[in-house]
Amino acid sequence: MSGNEGEAVAPGEPGGAWRTIMLVVMGLLGALVLVALMLTLNSANNERDRALKLQTHSFEVMILARTLSGTISGSEASLGRYVISGDKSLGRRFYDEWRVAGGQIAKLDRVTGDNPDQQKLTDALQRSYEVRGKELSLIALSTNYHKNDQALARYYQAREAASLGQINDLLDQIIARERSVLDARTGEALRSVAQSTRVARVLGAFGILIVLGAIVLGWMTVRALGERAAANAEAEAERQRAEDLEAAVAKATEELLEKEARLRQVQKMEAVGQLTGGIAHDFNNMLAVVLGGLELARRNVVDPDQARRHIDNAMEGANRAAALTRRLLAFSREEALKLEPIEPGPLVAGMSDLLDRTLGDAITVTTDDARDGWQIRADRYQFENVLLNLAVNARDAMDGRGQLTIATGGTVLAAEQVGTCPAGEYVTIAVTDTGCGMTPEVLERVFEPFFTTKPVGKGTGLGLSQIFAFVRQADGEIGIESEPGQGTTVTLYLPRHMGAAIVEAPREEQVDIAAAAALDILVVEDDSRVLTSTMAALTELGHRPLACDDPLLARALLDRMGSIDLIVSDVLMPQQTGPEMVASLADSYAHVAVLYVTGYAGDANEAAFGGRHVLRKPFTISALERAIAAAVAAPRGTEPDSIAAE
Repeated sequence: MSGNEGEAVAPGEPGGAWRTIMLVVMGLLGALVLVALMLTLNSANNERDRALKLQTHSFEVMILARTLSGTISGSEASLGRYVISGDKSLGRRFYDEWRVAGGQIAKLDRVTGDNPDQQKLTDALQRSYEVRGKELSLIALSTNYHKNDQALARYYQAREAASLGQINDLLDQIIARERSVLDARTGEALRSVAQSTRVARVLGAFGILIVLGAIVLGWMTVRALGERAAANAEAEAERQRAEDLEAAVAKATEELLEKEARLRQVQKMEAVGQLTGGIAHDFNNMLAVVLGGLELARRNVVDPDQARRHIDNAMEGANRAAALTRRLLAFSREEALKLEPIEPGPLVAGMSDLLDRTLGDAITVTTDDARDGWQIRADRYQFENVLLNLAVNARDAMDGRGQLTIATGGTVLAAEQVGTCPAGEYVTIAVTDTGCGMTPEVLERVFEPFFTTKPVGKGTGLGLSQIFAFVRQADGEIGIESEPGQGTTVTLYLPRHMGAAIVEAPREEQVDIAAAAALDILVVEDDSRVLTSTMAALTELGHRPLACDDPLLARALLDRMGSIDLIVSDVLMPQQTGPEMVASLADSYAHVAVLYVTGYAGDANEAAFGGRHVLRKPFTISALERAIAAAVAAPRGTEPDSIAAE
């Protein structure tokens, strides 16, 4: 053994024993520190869990109060529609929603049972609810007995009743008090967590001194694990809180968007109703042109030039009727908002026919575009609906006779120069009439929902309120200038959009195309008249058509034909739609060209029909010929191998 090895201290020597004792003591102290840290963290977790439970309780109370407010508002809205329409299903909806509100108050009473202050407010809310219920029940009873004028008067009186204000005030107080309780509980939880954090830091520092040396690595591991656990616990708490809030906001937003879309469609349908009279008159004129032209052509068969001129007049009338139908259906369809850059001047000019039909011949409509090229960003059909509502209101104010001016322009506004608008450039749309004007009292309430000066059954009171909502949604403002006997000017201030304009693709020139080779064509159409007309047109073009009035029989006919070049199919049919029929034939006839024919007036394109070409009804023989050429030239699948098929 060497001398160095002999210098090592044996475990049994005093120095070695002292070191061993010190290591044991430091280990025990380290264990105690670890236990203290774990207890501190456990206490912090318990406080966090308690705070989360109390916060969840507070959120439940506030959400329940908001839901109760919405239920009461919905119930009273149903009552208002019941009073106006007399539809008993609306009356039953009012009673059902009112009972639901009562159940929500009972639930709110149970949830707030741990808070005496909230219990007092809930009891007061219950009493106001009962008082309000009696008032509304009396209105519903009057309506049920067909005392509509009395019910309507009581309904407007009930809107100013103290019970409604008391309910709203009590709900606001409940929410405000619960929010203050929530803030207090959150503050208490944060203070507890801060105190636990300070204790943990002290113990950690003490642990550093104890384990310095032999157990430094172990201490660092424990500290790292402790900090990670604390961070994870805090992150989990924040994540859970964020998810709860996000879910509540998403639900409320979804409900608001659904109600907004439903109300927007109701307003659009009301505007379509305003169009009915004028459109019926125009259709009669167009049908008179069509029928008269065909009758004159029949009488002048011996004179081809005269017959051709009369037929051309009939076709022009039919084309005008088709264009009017497409415009009306596109205007009335229900779809999600599609924001796009719009030049108001050309859009207003393009609505001239629609406005003339709506307002009648006794109203002269003039337009003026002072800011060529200025754009706004909005939904095109919603913007048209706004202009149409303003025009209809102006017509009613002028009693069906007068001058209506729609002027588009631009201006630069300072901050809050008009309402609460920020500073910037704005496109202005001013609608001016020569009607009776409005008093200051009417002007103050003109944007209130369901407020109208029209007789019962002549208006819903939703027009101007929806216009106000459209303008606010576009971050704009609205101004009204009116005096009794001097007419009214409604000016929309919409922020100017600086993006690039949407340039419409130029229409294809109507050129004569060479006649295509004769094709074997299967025509699938459930309407016998349209089927006969299409067959005649295809025969005129030199093709060999085969009629099929049931899409379920298409495969059997194709199998018998042997050779097929094109399938011409309607889209909407009772037994099976055109796309469904084509999909069912894809296994054997994927190589066959397909042309869909539809009368739908929406924005459907080829992508919505699997890339197939679409021809819209009504169509001319020339349009049919071009559509057939395009469908046959389009790429498609390959014909199955005949040997493999056998």
